[in-house]
Amino acid sequence: MKEKSVVLIVDDVASNIQVLATFLKDTYDLKIANNGQRALGLATTKPYPDLILLDISMPEMDGYEVFYKLQENDITRNVPVIFVTGSDSIKDEERGLTLGAVDYITKPINPAIVKARVHTHLLIKYQRDELLYNASHDQLTGLYNRHVLAEEGQRKFARAHRNGDALSVIMLDIDYFKKVNDTYGHLMGDTILIAVADILSVGMRVEDFTARFGGEEFVVILESCNAEFAKDKAELIRKKIESTVSDGVSITASFGVCQLNDNHNTFELLLKSVDEALYKAKELGRNRVEICS
Repeated sequence: MKEKSVVLIVDDVASNIQVLATFLKDTYDLKIANNGQRALGLATTKPYPDLILLDISMPEMDGYEVFYKLQENDITRNVPVIFVTGSDSIKDEERGLTLGAVDYITKPINPAIVKARVHTHLLIKYQRDELLYNASHDQLTGLYNRHVLAEEGQRKFARAHRNGDALSVIMLDIDYFKKVNDTYGHLMGDTILIAVADILSVGMRVEDFTARFGGEEFVVILESCNAEFAKDKAELIRKKIESTVSDGVSITASFGVCQLNDNHNTFELLLKSVDEALYKAKELGRNRVEICS
């Protein structure tokens, strides 16, 4: 568990907030909201909460409605919520847990019980987050893996088709990578893969998506981006890779670039086109950028 988790306390009664804050403030960074709307704003503002203690009985927007809205937002959907309420009704507790809350605490609050439950659910959250991270990221480079690339590519492809927006893909392959492994060993190969991943992680927009496609291949998806802009971006990356030297070993990479067009009915076809452009770059001498025809 990280050193200071962020806990959001939501309650319309100041004395209730004070009680919770008194015995949690030394262990956690706290964010405080006295109504549902304020809670939603704080929950989607960095630093994002790791756990939310949510009062049910509040005016205007009760805890259940706040919970529904948290579930609708990608940022807060997986944040564990503990309902805190003055009601000891089994029916209310059943409703809260059925909705998806991780726990249900009744008032008056027992500090030791609240601290124990908060700690437990934060520990479970971090264990789950680690599992999800390992399932979606390449373990060597830290970039997204091929499985996530397929899912995210489909989403971005569908959105671009629906909105008539530009969408471009860059695929790159490290030149003569097998020779590097054979000559210098796989540890050197891993060092080079990490170096390329670091280059790809710098200077990208929030909406850009980068993944390790497999082996020495990487893919970058650029939303709202035409082929010419994507080619310029690829050229900048190519130059950075070309100037990179790892323990005396120089490397280069070949690039294919393709923009979504009427010939692409699926994201897979778009990937196939950019792969063909990459193959052309290799045929023409490597260490270059080619746009698909």
